Amino acid sequence: MSQTTPKTSSGSPARRAVISLAITALVAVLAFVLVPPEAYLWVKSVHIFALIAWMAAMLYLPRLFVYHAEAGPGTPQSETFKVMERRLLRGIGNPSMIVTWVAGLWLAWNVFQFQGAWLHAKIVLVILLSGIHGFYSASVRRFAEDRNTRSSRFWRVWNEAPAVLLVFIIILVVVKPF
Repeated sequence: MSQTTPKTSSGSPARRAVISLAITALVAVLAFVLVPPEAYLWVKSVHIFALIAWMAAMLYLPRLFVYHAEAGPGTPQSETFKVMERRLLRGIGNPSMIVTWVAGLWLAWNVFQFQGAWLHAKIVLVILLSGIHGFYSASVRRFAEDRNTRSSRFWRVWNEAPAVLLVFIIILVVVKPF
Protein backbone atom coordinates (compact mmCIF):
# COMPACT_ATOMS: atom_id res chain seq x y z
CA MET A 1 0.00 0.00 0.00
CA SER A 2 1.36 3.39 -1.01
CA GLN A 3 1.66 6.17 1.52
CA THR A 4 0.62 9.58 0.18
CA THR A 5 1.77 11.77 3.04
CA PRO A 6 5.38 12.25 4.03
CA LYS A 7 6.46 10.43 7.17
CA THR A 8 7.10 12.72 10.11
CA SER A 9 9.55 12.02 12.86
CA SER A 10 8.48 11.00 16.37
CA GLY A 11 4.80 10.32 15.67
CA SER A 12 1.68 12.39 15.28
CA PRO A 13 1.54 16.16 15.76
CA ALA A 14 -0.60 15.68 18.88
CA ARG A 15 1.96 13.30 20.39
CA ARG A 16 4.81 15.71 19.62
CA ALA A 17 2.82 18.57 21.18
CA VAL A 18 2.23 16.59 24.38
CA ILE A 19 5.92 15.67 24.57
CA SER A 20 6.90 19.31 23.99
CA LEU A 21 4.53 20.49 26.72
CA ALA A 22 5.89 17.89 29.14
CA ILE A 23 9.48 18.93 28.43
CA THR A 24 8.55 22.60 28.81
CA ALA A 25 6.83 21.92 32.13
CA LEU A 26 9.86 19.98 33.37
CA VAL A 27 12.26 22.75 32.33
CA ALA A 28 9.99 25.35 33.96
CA VAL A 29 9.86 23.41 37.23
CA LEU A 30 13.64 23.00 37.20
CA ALA A 31 14.08 26.71 36.48
CA PHE A 32 11.77 27.67 39.34
CA VAL A 33 13.56 25.32 41.75
CA LEU A 34 17.18 25.78 40.70
CA VAL A 35 17.46 29.39 39.55
CA PRO A 36 17.77 31.80 42.49
CA PRO A 37 16.01 35.20 42.48
CA GLU A 38 19.44 36.87 42.37
CA ALA A 39 19.75 35.64 38.78
CA TYR A 40 17.10 38.17 37.69
CA LEU A 41 19.29 40.02 35.17
CA TRP A 42 20.52 36.74 33.65
CA VAL A 43 17.00 35.39 33.29
CA LYS A 44 15.84 38.70 31.83
CA SER A 45 18.70 38.57 29.30
CA VAL A 46 17.80 35.00 28.32
CA HIS A 47 14.14 36.02 28.01
CA ILE A 48 14.99 38.92 25.67
CA PHE A 49 17.36 36.82 23.55
CA ALA A 50 14.80 34.01 23.21
CA LEU A 51 12.06 36.50 22.32
CA ILE A 52 14.22 37.98 19.55
CA ALA A 53 14.88 34.50 18.13
CA TRP A 54 11.19 33.56 18.43
CA MET A 55 10.10 36.74 16.66
CA ALA A 56 12.65 36.17 13.89
CA ALA A 57 11.01 32.80 13.24
CA MET A 58 7.49 34.21 13.56
CA LEU A 59 8.23 36.96 11.04
CA TYR A 60 10.21 34.86 8.56
CA LEU A 61 7.99 31.76 8.49
CA PRO A 62 4.94 33.44 6.90
CA ARG A 63 7.27 35.12 4.39
CA LEU A 64 8.44 31.63 3.39
CA PHE A 65 4.76 30.65 3.13
CA VAL A 66 4.22 33.53 0.67
CA TYR A 67 6.97 32.21 -1.61
CA HIS A 68 5.91 28.61 -1.09
CA ALA A 69 2.29 29.36 -2.04
CA GLU A 70 3.53 31.09 -5.20
CA ALA A 71 5.79 28.15 -6.11
CA GLY A 72 2.97 25.64 -6.11
CA PRO A 73 3.07 22.01 -4.97
CA GLY A 74 5.49 19.50 -6.43
CA THR A 75 8.03 22.00 -7.77
CA PRO A 76 11.71 21.90 -6.81
CA GLN A 77 11.21 25.28 -5.11
CA SER A 78 8.35 23.83 -3.07
CA GLU A 79 10.57 21.02 -1.82
CA THR A 80 13.24 23.56 -0.81
CA PHE A 81 10.69 25.66 1.07
CA LYS A 82 9.48 22.56 2.94
CA VAL A 83 12.98 21.98 4.29
CA MET A 84 13.47 25.66 5.16
CA GLU A 85 10.11 25.90 6.96
CA ARG A 86 10.64 22.71 8.95
CA ARG A 87 14.16 23.69 10.03
CA LEU A 88 13.12 27.22 10.96
CA LEU A 89 10.19 26.00 13.03
CA ARG A 90 11.92 23.09 14.77
CA GLY A 91 15.39 24.58 15.05
CA ILE A 92 14.57 28.15 16.06
CA GLY A 93 10.85 28.78 16.47
CA ASN A 94 9.85 26.01 18.88
CA PRO A 95 12.92 26.08 21.15
CA SER A 96 12.94 29.88 21.42
CA MET A 97 9.21 29.96 22.20
CA ILE A 98 9.75 27.45 25.02
CA VAL A 99 12.67 29.41 26.48
CA THR A 100 10.71 32.67 26.18
CA TRP A 101 7.79 31.16 28.09
CA VAL A 102 9.92 29.55 30.81
CA ALA A 103 12.03 32.66 31.42
CA GLY A 104 8.97 34.91 31.21
CA LEU A 105 7.02 32.87 33.74
CA TRP A 106 10.05 32.83 36.04
CA LEU A 107 10.21 36.64 35.81
CA ALA A 108 6.45 37.02 36.30
CA TRP A 109 6.60 34.83 39.42
CA ASN A 110 9.89 35.85 41.02
CA VAL A 111 10.03 39.53 40.12
CA PHE A 112 6.45 40.72 39.65
CA GLN A 113 4.56 38.08 41.70
CA PHE A 114 2.03 38.02 38.84
CA GLN A 115 0.91 41.52 39.90
CA GLY A 116 -0.08 44.36 37.58
CA ALA A 117 -2.69 44.72 34.90
CA TRP A 118 0.06 45.40 32.34
CA LEU A 119 1.55 41.95 33.10
CA HIS A 120 -1.82 40.24 32.74
CA ALA A 121 -2.41 42.01 29.42
CA LYS A 122 1.08 41.02 28.27
CA ILE A 123 0.42 37.37 29.13
CA VAL A 124 -2.82 37.47 27.12
CA LEU A 125 -0.92 38.86 24.11
CA VAL A 126 1.81 36.23 24.48
CA ILE A 127 -0.91 33.55 24.55
CA LEU A 128 -2.27 35.01 21.30
CA LEU A 129 1.24 34.99 19.83
CA SER A 130 1.59 31.36 20.90
CA GLY A 131 -1.70 30.61 19.15
CA ILE A 132 -0.33 32.15 15.95
CA HIS A 133 2.77 30.00 16.44
CA GLY A 134 0.51 26.94 16.61
CA PHE A 135 -1.30 28.06 13.46
CA TYR A 136 2.05 28.43 11.69
CA SER A 137 3.12 24.98 12.93
CA ALA A 138 -0.02 23.42 11.48
CA SER A 139 0.60 25.33 8.26
CA VAL A 140 4.13 23.92 8.01
CA ARG A 141 2.56 20.44 8.18
CA ARG A 142 -0.02 21.35 5.51
CA PHE A 143 2.67 22.69 3.19
CA ALA A 144 4.80 19.57 3.83
CA GLU A 145 1.85 17.43 2.75
CA ASP A 146 1.10 19.68 -0.27
CA ARG A 147 -2.27 20.59 1.26
CA ASN A 148 -1.96 24.38 1.50
CA THR A 149 -5.15 26.08 0.36
CA ARG A 150 -4.14 29.64 1.27
CA SER A 151 -3.00 32.28 -1.20
CA SER A 152 0.24 34.21 -1.03
CA ARG A 153 -1.86 37.30 -0.26
CA PHE A 154 -3.33 35.55 2.80
CA TRP A 155 0.20 34.86 4.07
CA ARG A 156 1.29 38.45 3.40
CA VAL A 157 -1.46 39.63 5.76
CA TRP A 158 -0.60 37.02 8.41
CA ASN A 159 3.03 38.08 8.19
CA GLU A 160 2.04 41.28 10.04
CA ALA A 161 0.18 39.70 13.00
CA PRO A 162 3.24 38.83 15.12
CA ALA A 163 4.73 42.29 14.55
CA VAL A 164 1.53 44.01 15.69
CA LEU A 165 1.38 41.89 18.85
CA LEU A 166 5.07 42.56 19.51
CA VAL A 167 4.50 46.33 19.38
CA PHE A 168 1.81 46.10 22.06
CA ILE A 169 3.85 43.68 24.17
CA ILE A 170 6.85 46.04 24.14
CA ILE A 171 4.65 49.02 25.06
CA LEU A 172 3.15 47.09 27.96
CA VAL A 173 6.57 46.04 29.29
CA VAL A 174 8.34 49.38 28.88
CA VAL A 175 5.56 51.89 29.62
CA LYS A 176 3.44 49.75 31.99
CA PRO A 177 0.42 51.94 31.18
CA PHE A 178 -1.82 50.29 33.78
